[in-house]
Amino acid sequence: MTHVLAIGAHAGDLDLTAGAVLAQHVLRGDRATLLHLTLGERGHPRLPVPDYARQKREEAETFAERIGAGVRFLDYEDGLLPEDEEVKLRVGDLIRELRPDVILTHWSASIHKDHARTHRIVEDARFYGGLKTLEREHPAYWAGELYYADNWEDAEGFVPDVFVELTEEAYELWSEAITGYAYARGETYGFPYVEYYRALTIVRGAPAGFERAQAFAAPKGSRDLRTKYFGKATPQ
Repeated sequence: MTHVLAIGAHAGDLDLTAGAVLAQHVLRGDRATLLHLTLGERGHPRLPVPDYARQKREEAETFAERIGAGVRFLDYEDGLLPEDEEVKLRVGDLIRELRPDVILTHWSASIHKDHARTHRIVEDARFYGGLKTLEREHPAYWAGELYYADNWEDAEGFVPDVFVELTEEAYELWSEAITGYAYARGETYGFPYVEYYRALTIVRGAPAGFERAQAFAAPKGSRDLRTKYFGKATPQ
C-alpha cells in the first residue's frame, strides 16, 4: 500500500492540483493524506476572517471525506506563514508520524509567498524527518519520493516531467468533490478554478498520450515519467 501525503500552504491548494491523483490512489486501496499549513482564511473579500476560517476547515474536511483521504491542519495564519525551524520541525514530525511513501507539494517559485515558503519548508522537513541523529517523538523516517504540483500561481520555471494518467472514476470523484470549496466555485474573486483545472487535465494528458492527467515536476532533473500511480508504480 502506497501512502501519498499532499502538503499545501492553504486548504484547497493541493486539493485542486493533486486531488484527482489522491482520489485515484484511494480507489486503488492506497492511503492519501492532505496537510494544510494554513486554512487560507484571508482569501474571501466579503466574509470576516474567522468566519471564512471555519468555512474553509469544513470545506477541507468535506473534500477529504469525499475522496476518502485523511486531513491534518497546522495553525499558521494565511499570508503570515513563517519559514523557521519550528514549522520545519513540526512538518518533519508529521512526516515521521504519517510515514508517507510520496510527498506532493508546491513548486519553488510562486506569486504567493506562502506557496514558495511551503516548498522550502517541505524540503527541509523531509530532511529533518529522515535525519536519524535528530531525536524527536517519532523515529526517523525518509519519504522516498517528492514531486511538485502544477499550480497556475506557481508557474515560473515550472516544467512538468511526471504525468499521472487519470481514470474516469478518479477524475469524476475529484471533479465533483472540488466544487465543495466556495473559492473553487468562483465565489471569492471570480477565477474559474474548477473549469481551469478540469481543462488542465486534458492539456497535460494529451502530450503524454493520456485522455486526462495531472502533472508534476520532479526534483533536480527530468524523470519523464508516465504512470497511473506514484510509489511502487511501473512506468508505462
